[in-house]
Amino acid sequence: MIGAIDIGGTKVAVGAVREDGILAHHIEAPTNSGQGFEPAMEQVRRMLQEIVDACGPLAGIGIACPGPLNPFTGIIGDVGTLPGWKGGNLNDALREFGVPVAVENDADAAALAEYSCGTGRGAGSFIYLTISTGIGGGIVLGGQLYRGVDGAHPELGHQVIDNAGPLCYCSARGCWESLASGTAMSAWMSEKRPDAPALSAAAICECAVHEDELAMQAVKREGYYLGLGLANLVTLFAPDVIALGGGVMKSSHLFMDDALKVVRNLCTQVPVEKTRITISSLGSEAGLLGAAQSWLLRYKLHAPGSRLSHGKTGGSTTP
Repeated sequence: MIGAIDIGGTKVAVGAVREDGILAHHIEAPTNSGQGFEPAMEQVRRMLQEIVDACGPLAGIGIACPGPLNPFTGIIGDVGTLPGWKGGNLNDALREFGVPVAVENDADAAALAEYSCGTGRGAGSFIYLTISTGIGGGIVLGGQLYRGVDGAHPELGHQVIDNAGPLCYCSARGCWESLASGTAMSAWMSEKRPDAPALSAAAICECAVHEDELAMQAVKREGYYLGLGLANLVTLFAPDVIALGGGVMKSSHLFMDDALKVVRNLCTQVPVEKTRITISSLGSEAGLLGAAQSWLLRYKLHAPGSRLSHGKTGGSTTP
């Protein structure tokens, strides 16, 4: 049994995952991130002890946490959604449990979960993307998580799509996140209707279903810019599978056809028809399963291509 912790800006989930990929038990609570690192870790320790009491001893603990962070030291960088956590050490915070701890960027952990337990099973090259408040993702090649220089996490959401586009906090103009995330949809809608209340991406999609003209334009725009970013990834990596998750993808039926059309039209130099683009299958369990898989790959499953044996499968869409 592996202890799994999925830390987010608004909530933290803690659970126990069996080695075959079954989430045996889990609990959730608000992160209360504004209180700082140590009070939040005290809450996590209480939750983890509750898991131990319910499920028995743990072989190890895996943690999925937003970056920037160092996955090997467990030290957190300046994470916008976790104010006051900079410099906190996740490894040290859980030392009292006396088992090995593996820390991973949350997008990388979700990529490992989908690769091992979900839609990426059997893929030689796999990319997972979350399209939500922002855009992030992870890459698995030959059974191994891809890391950049000094173990850095690749920021797929900050590839520049249109250098005349909106300014992003990353300092680039027109990066993918600033054009195709849920936040980008809301910002564009507010710009077009400055006197109306701000709408979330989910609300915009609901309005589009009811044939609101501007909302339908926003959805059309989402399909176009989502497709541009996907086309870049297909051209650069020519992966076997790309899986898309995150809150915005709950409305994928409204814009996915447009996105795939862009991919087909632009990816002329690679065998685009052989890349399967699909909706992720693990949903809200991806973080906890990914945290556990991060621990397994680091401490137990040493052979390239090793993966958990159990998982769900989801429907797929190919260009």
